Amino acid sequence: MRNDLIELYSDYLLSSYGKTTATGLSDLLDGAYSHDQFSRLLSSSDFSSQTLWTFVKPVVREVESPDGVLIFDDTIQEKPYSRENDLITWHFDHTKNRTVKAAQRPLSCG
Repeated sequence: MRNDLIELYSDYLLSSYGKTTATGLSDLLDGAYSHDQFSRLLSSSDFSSQTLWTFVKPVVREVESPDGVLIFDDTIQEKPYSRENDLITWHFDHTKNRTVKAAQRPLSCG
């Protein structure tokens, strides 16, 4: 698996507030990577919680401390009647297995 592509794609998702696409990332990188490379990466594997933990575990263990906690919250608040804007847009809701118009809370660490 291409860790460089995974890191690029992950950073792109974390830093984007609007619609994200493999083509959009390719354009952002001035064509350094094609959208097909990202599409193949995403379709090549089942990215589960276990897969994520495999990638982040070394980093978590590096900063682990008995004096603190690390919290990741990707909660979305559905806003079906609000107009779309920079914060309210379409997000995939894994609890409903579909996209919903919503505001996503940013990832936070505490």
